[in-house]
Amino acid sequence: MTITPILRLKNLVKRFGSFTALHETDLDIIEGEFLTIVGPSGSGKTTLIRLLVGMDSPTEGEIWLRDKRIDQMPANTRPTCMVFQSLALFPHRSVGENIEFPLKIRGVRASDRRLRALELLELLRLPDTYYDKRIHQCSGGERQRVALARALAFDPEILFFDEPLSALDYRLRKTLEKELKDLHSRTGKTFVYITHSLEEAMVMSDRIAIMRAGRFEQINDAEGIYARPESKFVAEFMGEVNLFDVEGTSNGGLHSKGVEVHVNGAAQEIGIALEKGDTGTLMVRPEFVRFLSSTETTDFIVTGVLRGEYALGSRIQYQVEAADGSILTVEKLREDRYEGALDESVILGWDVENTHLIRGD
Repeated sequence: MTITPILRLKNLVKRFGSFTALHETDLDIIEGEFLTIVGPSGSGKTTLIRLLVGMDSPTEGEIWLRDKRIDQMPANTRPTCMVFQSLALFPHRSVGENIEFPLKIRGVRASDRRLRALELLELLRLPDTYYDKRIHQCSGGERQRVALARALAFDPEILFFDEPLSALDYRLRKTLEKELKDLHSRTGKTFVYITHSLEEAMVMSDRIAIMRAGRFEQINDAEGIYARPESKFVAEFMGEVNLFDVEGTSNGGLHSKGVEVHVNGAAQEIGIALEKGDTGTLMVRPEFVRFLSSTETTDFIVTGVLRGEYALGSRIQYQVEAADGSILTVEKLREDRYEGALDESVILGWDVENTHLIRGD
């Protein structure tokens, strides 16, 4: 079955003088999905969202909403809405007046505006008594809900979010992440969310688009990006990771460069193959690396010295220095913590099914 995108970017480019902030970009956004665009500072995600909502115009390329080209349309005429990091609520207006504001601008009569505001308060799980409450009397989480209600007031086809949770404390942010995901499910709207937080992206998204230097590095669901990154940048961006440079040999095996990794058997036997002269990066996440006894065997074995132990809530992270001075990271659940002492020799191992080969990077 062919899925027609609700929003399509075609060869989108944005330049500021001689600097290209967004390179030739193509993207299809599916109706009803929660797409999160994530990347480090300077990656181009803010430039992209400004183009999508109409705050800036592209230098080249097109933006299509279904069968209508919208890249030259003013922002206030597009059937989309933006939730800003600052929320941009009116402090001198009540909660109800803030929610009704876009409807008032569009000439909706007062009785209908009030009815819609009360419907949205219920949707955002705020009591109807909040209708007359002043914004300065609301908590940070309540203000966030009011901003969402205002964005939904005129029933936009797409909601854009520009890091709306970044100014909140950790506990409230985690609560609102779940509420946003639930709201997305209940409304069926298309959400396009910008953030620098990988945690937010992992919790909420149907798909994640990782940006780097004005380009999409990879677009996939959270599991695909975490387990099968297409580049070293994505692998490292998605959290702690152990990476080993590899190159093909004449017999199809692996020759490791960087840390001392012993590969037991030929490449075909362990499920990894590189042609002679080809290079790549072998990735293993810290949770798949384990401490071994002297009698245990695995597909990959590294010897080293335990140099660090760090508590990460429910997990414990360990750092092991290999013979060549490189550092490997191991993570274990707190209840399975390693009992060895710092500066003692250890043996690490992991199995080939827990590795991922990034080719040509």
